Amino acid sequence: MGKRKRTDGAPNGVQTKDIVILKKAKTNEPSSAESSSPLTIQIVTGSYDRILHGMTATISADDQVEFADTFLFNAHNSAIRCLALSPPSAPEPGKLQKVMLASGSSDERINVYNISAHPPSRKNQEALSSVAPRKILENPKNRELGTLLHHSSTITKLAFPTRSKLISASEDSTIAVTRTRDWSLLSSIKTPVPKPQGRPSGDTAALGATPAGVNDFAVHPSMKLMISVSRGERCMRLWNLMTAKKAGVLNFSKDILQEVGEGKHSSGEGRRVVWGTTEDGDEYCVGFDRDALVFGMDSTPKCRVMPDPRRKIHELSYVILNAESDSSLLAVSTEDGKIMFFSTRSEDLTPGKPPTEGKGKTSLPTAKLVAQVGGKEAGVLGRIKDFAVIRAFGKDGKDSFVIPAGSSDGKLRIFKLAVAELEEARRSKTTQTVGKLLGTYETQNRITCVEAFSMIPRPEGVEDSEDEFEDEFEDDEEEDEDEKDEDED
Repeated sequence: MGKRKRTDGAPNGVQTKDIVILKKAKTNEPSSAESSSPLTIQIVTGSYDRILHGMTATISADDQVEFADTFLFNAHNSAIRCLALSPPSAPEPGKLQKVMLASGSSDERINVYNISAHPPSRKNQEALSSVAPRKILENPKNRELGTLLHHSSTITKLAFPTRSKLISASEDSTIAVTRTRDWSLLSSIKTPVPKPQGRPSGDTAALGATPAGVNDFAVHPSMKLMISVSRGERCMRLWNLMTAKKAGVLNFSKDILQEVGEGKHSSGEGRRVVWGTTEDGDEYCVGFDRDALVFGMDSTPKCRVMPDPRRKIHELSYVILNAESDSSLLAVSTEDGKIMFFSTRSEDLTPGKPPTEGKGKTSLPTAKLVAQVGGKEAGVLGRIKDFAVIRAFGKDGKDSFVIPAGSSDGKLRIFKLAVAELEEARRSKTTQTVGKLLGTYETQNRITCVEAFSMIPRPEGVEDSEDEFEDEFEDDEEEDEDEKDEDED
């Protein structure tokens, strides 16, 4: 069992410069030589049934997928609500790379793990798989690091903006910034508790209590700004991560809420928020119950997303098509088992309807529905609760996206679609059905969240060592020292 990290020793007068995040997350892109080998993806799912389930999906050149369990255990005392994966550790000669995994639950705990960034070795594991009903590939380097007790309510969101920092949000209306080198609490941002304004339908707060807590947050790629949305608030808040203080509040007007289908008796709260970059520049999207709004950097509404008839949305993510031209699409998972791709650039927007009889205001433009994956055509009848998008680099620039998508019926589906398909669909005037279903894995648990990353091929001649864990802390300490030097400059 991992040791618990005490938080009562964290000083109240923490210097604000300690939470400065300057470095961008490191990414490991496979080379052209690696792209010809089978692609192995590490997938982690959390569930209502408290199960943390890790599995690998190995995709061959002819798009055949092979699943194998890597770990499976009761990680929490209550439902797992969110997951987060850190960037891999820096490559060093003779050492294997690691990825940190964090899981948050309704039991107020954050569990942290170290998992290998390389595919598990198949040596001496055939006997275990032969007696098990499903293929098993255990990795002895996957281990638990400990439990964080920074919050006093359900954990709602986790994120690693860099490998050296973990940011967590909770229904106790706090956002905590934790240093991963020693797991000490650097800062705790307190969001206001909203005033009672009636009880919206479907609310689960205790009688006499006010719906409160952070629903979601998103950190700007510059690591200097953060946006959060909370329960019971018809607004979003902008935070300055350089000073850990509030930078502004944007209230959702009555007209804006009506545009996204939030009526008089709806909560009007933002449920999801995500940053993105398009040809028009940086933007962010705020997701509501059945629609989403895209804002420019001037906080002016740019467009709404979902077409009519609207359906419940579960997850939002920007998918980069071309990093050089900042070409990207907004991916949205829905209640009817689809992942829909929208173009939010200005030239693709459908103009809003003019006011009737000269009264009111012109409605917001609507984003262009470019393509979709899944749905009844692909045999997906239930909602897609969460998904991850992984870019697979191919020969001659023929890249593709691999999308693990988890549903509440316990099925994990692997979709694959070419980047060229999305680019061609973007130029088309009609909505295209793209991609194909590679395989389905029955987890036998009701999935709530999904995270995944492309595993790095194991270096030749490198064996597992027992001192990797200690060496990693030295690497993280060096990263923190570099950040402090940049901050002083």
